Amino acid sequence: MARTVADAAILLGALAGIDSVDAATSASRGKGLANYTTFLDPKGLAGATLGVVRKLCGFHDAVDKLLSDAIDQLKAQGASVVDRADITTLDQLGDSEEQVLKYELKSDLNRYLAQLGDTAPVHSLQDVIEFNEQHREQEMPFFGQDFFIKVQGKGSLYRKEYLDALEKSKLLMRAEGIDAVMDQFKLDALVAPTGAPAWLTDHLDGDHDLGGSSTPAAVAGYPHITVPMGFVCGLPVGISFFGRAWSEPTLIKFAYAFEQATQHRRPPRFLATAEVKG
Repeated sequence: MARTVADAAILLGALAGIDSVDAATSASRGKGLANYTTFLDPKGLAGATLGVVRKLCGFHDAVDKLLSDAIDQLKAQGASVVDRADITTLDQLGDSEEQVLKYELKSDLNRYLAQLGDTAPVHSLQDVIEFNEQHREQEMPFFGQDFFIKVQGKGSLYRKEYLDALEKSKLLMRAEGIDAVMDQFKLDALVAPTGAPAWLTDHLDGDHDLGGSSTPAAVAGYPHITVPMGFVCGLPVGISFFGRAWSEPTLIKFAYAFEQATQHRRPPRFLATAEVKG
């Protein structure tokens, strides 16, 4: 998370690489770069072919209007845009994604907390749950911790339920998902609205998340970058560029070109209320 694409590119160069205590990073050997700023090209959209994932749109009329304007900007910068480049496997994920999240949250959180030693008052997810119960008035004045309790009920990462869910999720969002639609339409990247305008948390019913585009790349483990696309009643809305594995240089190039051409970002003003216009 950064103020500009340039800042994000600098940060990525510092973050990318092999971590000896994180086996998942070994797959990036020979693919990560130390400097991504060389891809900050203000004319980077010229000649690009982008696909609009319409399955990730339609949740908010004002956001759809901003996306339409953004598509015009992409075309004005020299990109070709393929409409309805949909990831057809999105509807097949079911609860496999959530199963993976639950298993990995328990495993990773337990591993992280266990190594903190005496520097932390909790050393496992179970400790966190018990701490929250002991301090219910401060920690849970509005909502409980039912999700944590469900996560605690999961087993190890060797359980068949987890392995099957992981295999299904990767297949649907990689080979049969992002890769398939990009092959079909010969795309350089996919685009969609990042999400709806921010909302207040409802203390009775919780969040009111309308939609967004984070799921495909997150589940696949593929890169995804978002930049400002405009505002709805003073609240910022983003456009996402995402694509195949190891396509960070391409996505940075596209996002930077869009950012430089539109200059949508405004510094936060910390308004007391949204700017509703009649």
